[in-house]
Order: sequence, then structure tokens, then C-alpha cells
Amino acid sequence: MSTLAHTMMTTARSADSGLAGPGDLDRYPYSEPAGDRAPLRSWGGSESELGRTGRRGSASRGRGLHGQLVQQLGQMIVSGDLGADRPLVPEEIGQRFEVSRTVVRESLRVLEAKGLVSARPNVGTRVRPVSDWNLLDPDIIEWRAFGPQRDDQRRELAELRWTIEPLAARLAAGHGREDVQQRLGDMVEIMGHALGQGDGVTFSRADAEFHALLIQAAGNRMLDHLSGIVSAALHVSGSPVTGCDRPSEASVGQHARIADALAAGDEAGAESAMRQLLVVVHPEVERVVPAPREH
Repeated sequence: MSTLAHTMMTTARSADSGLAGPGDLDRYPYSEPAGDRAPLRSWGGSESELGRTGRRGSASRGRGLHGQLVQQLGQMIVSGDLGADRPLVPEEIGQRFEVSRTVVRESLRVLEAKGLVSARPNVGTRVRPVSDWNLLDPDIIEWRAFGPQRDDQRRELAELRWTIEPLAARLAAGHGREDVQQRLGDMVEIMGHALGQGDGVTFSRADAEFHALLIQAAGNRMLDHLSGIVSAALHVSGSPVTGCDRPSEASVGQHARIADALAAGDEAGAESAMRQLLVVVHPEVERVVPAPREH
């Protein structure tokens, strides 16, 4: 096993156990068991909500009360517990969640940037309709994936990945960056070792890194801007709630084929291998968005 693979797997196991590990691999998104996720409480609950959410999204990691409040309110809005045009009174939020005005104000600003709420003079802060939400925001993707809209979110993510990633693979193969090709090979190796050891956390981290590297290697800054969508899709994968497949030999094999095609500069082969991988992960999407015919 390579030094990189050993370090990554050791770090992932340390993170999963709650212990600090070497390196900066905690920046990689990874899946957490859906069973750890606490159910949303009603808005009218009498107890403080903060500190009781079992699963925190990317908005809240490492950001204390502010991040937790963003997570809790965001989940409640996306789930429909706080419906469109519902007024959000900062003083009431502060009392219900037992946080300061500053925490409430900063949290509402984050939610406003995501399109979930709007604040206007003489009107106050209100929940906005779904048509105004930034549905490409990674946090909103995650909240939808673990809420009542999970089936729609999974389908939409699969269709969007089918559009983005085969093109990215074709473009990346044409650029021939050896450093990226080596790193992609490392990620495939890590995934293979993680699969053999039943280490889903490490597998997911390496999977996310593989796809992020590939999109970056495409050399298209607009595609690169959309890489957060793929990261979010991988972040919520592997959960019974989303219905996505678990790590498998077939998945590792397809990742290896993509890496080999990129190393060979085979643009058509890289695109085809990526489509085959997406069919392995989301077999239903090919029926909705068929692959283009080869000329």
C-alpha cells in the first residue's frame, strides 16, 4: 500500500472514532450514518434545539452555535416545517434556541444568501418559496437529500452528474496532466484497499477526491464552479435514506478505467468510462438521459 493510502485510511479511522489524525484530510466530504441523524423538532418546541442535532451539515462543521442554528433552521425550511412566507422573528428564534441576537442575525444572513429567507424593511424576515432557493448550494442539496424531497433530489443530482462528469472526463483526458493522473491512480488504490477492509469512510473520501480532481483537470472554470454539486452528491451517497449504492468492486473497476483512459489521453474512452460508472451508481438515470450515439 502506498504511503498516501496508508495515511488516508489511518486518518479516516481516527476521524471516525472522534480522534484527531495526521494531515488535512478532514476537508474531504464523507458520508455519515443516517441512523445518527436526529429528527427535526417542531418550531413550537419548548426545549433548546442546539446541541441536539445528531448529524451536522457542511454549513455547521466547526462553527459552533452559529453553524448549528443555520443547520437547524435550514433543515426546517427545506423540510417544509417552516413554510413559504412564514415570518421569522429574531427575538423568538433567540428564545426558542437559546442563542444571542448576534448568532440569530448572522445565521439569517447565511440563509438569506442561500435564497431561503428574505429580509425587507417594514416587512421583516420571511421564508422564501422553493423557486427562490439556490438549489445548487451544497447545504441545500444535503438538506433536501435527507428530507421529504429526497427522491427528487437524488434523481436531479443523478441527471446533473450525467451532464457534467462525462464532459469533464473527456476534457481532462485531452489535457494530459501527469500530476493529476498520478493522484487519480492513488485515489483508486485507496478505494480498493478501503473496500477490502470495509472502510466506508475512507472509500467515500477517496471517491470525492477523485471526482473533484477530475473536474478540476478539465480546465473549464465554469465546470470547476459546479464541482460542489458533485461533492455534495457524493457526500450524501451511501445512505439508506438516499438509496444510493454502497461501495463495490464494480465502482472501483470503473474508476480505474477512467484513470487509465486519462493516462492514455483517450478522450472518448474517458467519457464512456465515466458514463458507465454513473450507470453503476445510478442505473435508473440512463433510461431518462440516454448516452449520445457514437458517430
